[in-house]
Amino acid sequence: MYIHKKGYGVIATVIIIAAVIAAAFFLFVPIKLIQTLIVIACSALVFWSFTFFRVPTNRVTTIEDNAVISAADGEIVVIEEVEEKEYFHDKRIQISIFMSAYNVHVNWFPINGVVSYYKYHPGKKLFAINPKSSELNERNTLVVKDEQGREVLFRQIAGVMARRIICHVDKGANAKVGEEFGLIRFGSRVDFFLPIDSEINVKIGDKVKGKISVLAYLRQQDNKTTRQQD
Repeated sequence: MYIHKKGYGVIATVIIIAAVIAAAFFLFVPIKLIQTLIVIACSALVFWSFTFFRVPTNRVTTIEDNAVISAADGEIVVIEEVEEKEYFHDKRIQISIFMSAYNVHVNWFPINGVVSYYKYHPGKKLFAINPKSSELNERNTLVVKDEQGREVLFRQIAGVMARRIICHVDKGANAKVGEEFGLIRFGSRVDFFLPIDSEINVKIGDKVKGKISVLAYLRQQDNKTTRQQD
């Protein structure tokens, strides 16, 4: 495990703020109990800032024929048929993963292929668990097309706590399942839009792991699972 480079500035800021608050209480509030509680609270805040930007290094990417692998850690909060209005303009199966402030917030490619579409949308800061956040919140939409011409759309969505969506790729980039493509700071969500005939492999309430959990299969086939070491 290591700390994502995009977190260095945030962590440094949190440490400085925590140190200033703790010092102020020690100077101006000479009550031992209060001082102790403040030190505990500031230490917890610093510890959380480190854990938020953690990047697991011991995960083994699941490689499985026709599989769509989870791009994020979190909980499945939506599985439903919807009209996808931005790119496909037809019926798709939506799978949404809610990422709490305690999840790893790095995002990884769910399939191999080429990024055939990318667009950033400024927007609101609704709670990420709100269904309307998929269309109204700040978000990045990416589509990856595999070698068979199949496309999967996935969307990074900022939540009420999120302050920045980071994406390292653009249209035309090569996508390799399990490779990092971005990061969302603080509580957020990732939506997937899959073909209607996809075989769904998760259910509402499931906890999923990025790079590991299979969300769905693009078609029903005899799949053989192998593993690829990071």
